Amino acid sequence: MNQGPSVDHGHLQPMFVHFDDLDQMGMVHNTRYGVLVERALTLFWDSHGYGFGNGKLGHPDASVGVAEFAISYKAPIIGTGAVYVHLTVDHIGSTSVGYTFRVLSAEGAVHAEGRRVHIRLDPKTFRPTPWAEETRAIYKTLSAG
Repeated sequence: MNQGPSVDHGHLQPMFVHFDDLDQMGMVHNTRYGVLVERALTLFWDSHGYGFGNGKLGHPDASVGVAEFAISYKAPIIGTGAVYVHLTVDHIGSTSVGYTFRVLSAEGAVHAEGRRVHIRLDPKTFRPTPWAEETRAIYKTLSAG
């Protein structure tokens, strides 16, 4: 994959569209955009030690629930190949975080954009619980300011 589009903040995650992501018209199926975002977040957090290996969370703050997921489709992705997911954070609460995302072509064209909210859940009680300071610091690296 090439270097991808230029972004001024957040994280740009290279992804690849596979043949099984396509619908009968050769476009990425609408449900696969959510999978691209999910996988981009997984790759980002795994690189910070927040993965799920050997059946265990890499960090307690990896225990999250999705409270909101919204996506708007702008232009179809036709065929297989490189795409990029641009992840940013627009809100960091005591137990929640709001991401914004864009699915981009290598040239920077927007294929889809949206928002996703995670709630930090205690892995034993499944009740909201505050983020650790090190997690908040990582979220701040995805913020504009």
